[in-house]
Amino acid sequence: MTDEEKKEDPRCLAEEPIAVARRWLACFTTHDLDALVSLYAPDARHTSPKLRALRPETGGYLVGRAALRSWWADAFARLPGLRYVEETLTANRERVFMEYRRCVPGEPETVVAEVLELRDGLIVASRVYHG
Repeated sequence: MTDEEKKEDPRCLAEEPIAVARRWLACFTTHDLDALVSLYAPDARHTSPKLRALRPETGGYLVGRAALRSWWADAFARLPGLRYVEETLTANRERVFMEYRRCVPGEPETVVAEVLELRDGLIVASRVYHG
């Protein structure tokens, strides 16, 4: 396949977002906070039901790397055994839909769906969905 053909092939367009998603999942397994935050744009937005429940003052939204760092540092401290296991990744050039299992020792596994929106190789928005 030529470089020109790769630019139009949907499978090739999805390679970068899928690679970002896999790095993101790996950061949760290793609890690598610096690497995780570096995947996000400086003004990235994040929303999740857990955020809404545990930090209601946020309205369920965080904006910016400092807020993201604080949220995940707290999660890693509270849940030292936290890890995410990839189930399915579906992507186009601008976003990746992830389905993964949230695993914490002593808790039932939870299937989570999350969408990462990307611009210039960085996550600009992430939205978590689970029951």
